[in-house]
Amino acid sequence: MKDLLIIGAGPAGLSAADVAAREGLDYLVIEKGTIANTIRQYPVGRTMFSTPNELEMREGALHPVREKPTREELLSHYIHFVLDHDLHINTGEEVTDIELPEPDLFIVHTKSVTFIGQEAHATYRARRILFAIGAMEHPRRLNIPGEDLPKVYHRFVEPYPYVRREALVVGGGNSAAEAALFLSEEGARTTMAIWRSDWENRDPKAGAMKHWVRTPLEREIDEGRLRVILYQQIDEIREREVILTTETGEQLTIPNDVVFVLVGSDADLTLLRKLGVKTEPGRALFSEVPTYDPETFETNVPGIYVAGHFTNARHIKAAIEVPRKVVPLIAQSLRVSVAR
Repeated sequence: MKDLLIIGAGPAGLSAADVAAREGLDYLVIEKGTIANTIRQYPVGRTMFSTPNELEMREGALHPVREKPTREELLSHYIHFVLDHDLHINTGEEVTDIELPEPDLFIVHTKSVTFIGQEAHATYRARRILFAIGAMEHPRRLNIPGEDLPKVYHRFVEPYPYVRREALVVGGGNSAAEAALFLSEEGARTTMAIWRSDWENRDPKAGAMKHWVRTPLEREIDEGRLRVILYQQIDEIREREVILTTETGEQLTIPNDVVFVLVGSDADLTLLRKLGVKTEPGRALFSEVPTYDPETFETNVPGIYVAGHFTNARHIKAAIEVPRKVVPLIAQSLRVSVAR
């Protein structure tokens, strides 16, 4: 039986595994994607918003070429951290169900698919579980006609297929602003649809776009390469056009080849809810988070802990630091349990 089973191999999961190893726990990380899968889903070549000291797993270990690391530099840093410390991680394995037949016993069921397409199943027993699943599992939708067309995407990867194409980006956060900027800079005829409240927001704590994104974005606008529409709603997406309503109530029809709907995403809380974990509205707009003790990060279900971006501690720095506090507490609770 494992002392601790960690679900998710993002920054929080890697940090938890590192501390678990140093605490002498018998642990395992299960990740349905790849190591640092959330980072891997960022746009190709993206420069991170944070400096190395907020992202690195060990002080002074991340050495980007410039002031802030790119997606690729950060991915390499996390992967080599796993390799250098021989962390116990199963990738490409998805947790499908968790049972709690008695206190201090979780039975975890998983499935995986081999590179030749064969499906495999496994069962693990663990005394404690730490969910570190991130918050990007379910991109939010507009729920409008045409959103299921093949030209509509809910994640942005790269701008290069859309040179000289009519591109629409819907959203008001950094991800949407970055996508609009990259598309415009690389030759797409880009329109960004954003609510006025988001466009005028300058408060970083309220999710305002970072100044190093806004400044070049505004330059693209001033030079006539990027169009911004302050909109009320997107009405319909068609094969060759999009119909939207502006904030003044005017309905516009704009030519369109591709649409990026980047209005946020949510964690998959299905397993947590099934286990009886309570949830509550999060600090981020429209988000929902598990209810947990702010000191121990233990949920209302004994033995189930949470860490990372799908909690209220949303920054990568917090995702790395929280397990350093929580996992020793888990180790202590296990020792107390054994002593009894």
